Amino acid sequence: MDDQAAGSAQDAQYAPVCYRHPDRETGVRCTRCERPICPECMVDASVGFQCPECVRGGSGTGHSPSASMPRTLAGGTVAADPRLLTKILLAINVAVFIAVQIRSPLARDLWLIGEWPPAPYIPTEGVATGEWYRLFTSMFAHEEIWHIGFNMLGLWWLGGPLEEALGRARYLALYLVSGLAGSALTYLLAAGTTASLGASGAIFGLFGATAVLMRRLQYDMRPIIALLVINLIFTFGWENIAWEAHIGGLVAGVVIGYAMVHAPRERRALVQYGTCALVLAVILVMTLLRTAQLT
Repeated sequence: MDDQAAGSAQDAQYAPVCYRHPDRETGVRCTRCERPICPECMVDASVGFQCPECVRGGSGTGHSPSASMPRTLAGGTVAADPRLLTKILLAINVAVFIAVQIRSPLARDLWLIGEWPPAPYIPTEGVATGEWYRLFTSMFAHEEIWHIGFNMLGLWWLGGPLEEALGRARYLALYLVSGLAGSALTYLLAAGTTASLGASGAIFGLFGATAVLMRRLQYDMRPIIALLVINLIFTFGWENIAWEAHIGGLVAGVVIGYAMVHAPRERRALVQYGTCALVLAVILVMTLLRTAQLT
């Protein structure tokens, strides 16, 4: 009995881990070099799976050259810098923040607002007057240092792993559509004269997609759930926070994230981008309904 327990402990101690992700145990090996690979690093071959390096080296998988390119878990192309897009998004947010600090009236041209001035005056600006671009520009504008600090910390912490798992195109679609969903729900439910800005909708979209991804990979979900609960407490516990953006982005992130990591391989792109298009259609309907109410 003791020998059996000792053997089990020894087996657990020497369980193989992915050569690219040392924190992930796996029982799958590359059919050519026999290195351990996790689900994220597996590339379909004619028999079994190969690692990204063997595929890049032209060792062949039995598929066409385009099909044998290394792919992420969601079917995207494996990039040399898996955080490049996250860095670009972070830089855009910081650049807009600096511009707003230098020229504070710029925020007025970027923030999300339904109509201004309020009735009975004739609206001179706002989404209701046709300035739909505000649904997008407000995603990259911040006025307070704490606001951009929290959002950029979330972008860096959540964005990098998601970009690596989804691929750049799918990751960018997730970020932008989640942000737009947050803006649209804010526009729909908040007072027309309430101005809001910030990337919180997009960040909560990353939260939702991260939870879906962790469940897909069977990781311990307690850390992401705890962090999400803490953020939701702040969302509803502090004043002057657009909770609508947080909830809208979170729901969109869960829906899109589920489509990204659970889409069937044979219809992967259709399901993934079709889901993004469906969420965009809902955003359009919400925007049209609110515009009709305000005009």
